[in-house]
Amino acid sequence: MSEQDEAFRDRIATVNEKGRRIWIFPKKPFGSFYNKRKILSYFLLALLFGGPHIRIGSEPFLLLDIIHRKFVIFGQVFWPQDMYLFAILVIVGVVFIIFFTIIFGRLFCGWVCPQTIFMEMLFRRIEYLIDGDWTEQKRLEKSPWTKEKIFKRTLKHVIFWWISFFIANTFLAYIIGSDSLWHIQTDPFGKHLGGLIAIIIFTYVFYGVFAFLREQVCTTICPYGRLQGVLLDQNTMVVAYDEVRGEERAKIHKGEDRQAVGKGDCIDCGHCVHVCPTGIDIRNGTQLECVNCTACIDACDHMMDAVGHEKGLIRFVSENGVKNRTPFQWTRRVKAYSVLLIGLLITLSILLISRKSFETNILRQKGSTFQVDEHGMVSNIFEINMLNKTHKRYYIHFEIEGDEAKIETVGKAVILKSESKAKVLIVVKMPNAALENGTKKFNIHIFGNHQEIEVIQTKFIGPML
Repeated sequence: MSEQDEAFRDRIATVNEKGRRIWIFPKKPFGSFYNKRKILSYFLLALLFGGPHIRIGSEPFLLLDIIHRKFVIFGQVFWPQDMYLFAILVIVGVVFIIFFTIIFGRLFCGWVCPQTIFMEMLFRRIEYLIDGDWTEQKRLEKSPWTKEKIFKRTLKHVIFWWISFFIANTFLAYIIGSDSLWHIQTDPFGKHLGGLIAIIIFTYVFYGVFAFLREQVCTTICPYGRLQGVLLDQNTMVVAYDEVRGEERAKIHKGEDRQAVGKGDCIDCGHCVHVCPTGIDIRNGTQLECVNCTACIDACDHMMDAVGHEKGLIRFVSENGVKNRTPFQWTRRVKAYSVLLIGLLITLSILLISRKSFETNILRQKGSTFQVDEHGMVSNIFEINMLNKTHKRYYIHFEIEGDEAKIETVGKAVILKSESKAKVLIVVKMPNAALENGTKKFNIHIFGNHQEIEVIQTKFIGPML
């Protein structure tokens, strides 16, 4: 390779030898993989924008309300008391990402990542519509500020800003809920100043990312790409160039027997480079900038068809698959992560199934021990904290085991609203004769709407005899 060809080892494709950014103008892709990506992307976009408005029962499809410490996933409400489930879910997510990356490389980035979907299937397509394909974009970039350029630049960036505004509102709806967002949008400005400021900040963040940063997010900001050197191995399926079949590269000549003169199937047309959204040459091997978007596969397959060569010069294959022509293999590493992931999923499933919808804890009131009245009855004051995770309203009453014991609620009747907490003071009375060495364990039965929903045990204390 020449010194220029070796430059990819020293710097990423979007930075020149002086450290300045090289602006990418990718050619508009087409082909079977691109069509499949469009279908998946538009489905995910519809799910993303519709998510805050989809209801399962009375709850949203997804809500991450950090302010009120309420999380809703697939219509199921999770509270701070369920944080152990969230911790396990995070571990499952990390293990799944490692497992998926070991097998499929950076496929997530090219097909599912919101950054890529927004950039390539929304902003980039609008750019093609306004500025034209890559050659027209280059011409427009180099041209002076004519009326055409001013009009196209203004139109494009105004549309970009409004799309970013829409994305920012959607993003905020996942944090505060669609109802709260509607109030921010419709109420007087001064009433929700903090919410409006958040929308504007997020709008400019998204606008800056998709109008200017673009592929730099994938190559320099996102840490996931940096993990490829640790997670990928020779058996990982990636978008790869078949160097065994493709080398030596050479332009095609009519009537030439390429095999006889020692030439490979690669005709060095450069189409795989032209369509790459991160500006790399996939023929140089796996690089951290590659997001496995498969645009180069479509471009290469089109050219192979055009010159009468077999498709698949660039394809989804492992390094061993290229060199040794072996299919994907389940290595010990993959099997180990499979077992770990299945174990974690089983654990998470069991914990989710056994998760209580009603939680209570009982504490002795601070600063109190016991009191003895003139009839020899000993009283203790307890504080019961209740959390209702359901959508039902409960009318609460308490019962205590044993004929000699009595229980009284301090204050008004206890009504526990849906998805709410309540703190109740109760007074428990027992005759001193019922105690053993000044203590006695007992159960309190909690009833909601005349049905038993919880039984809690605590200790009663009194004077030592």
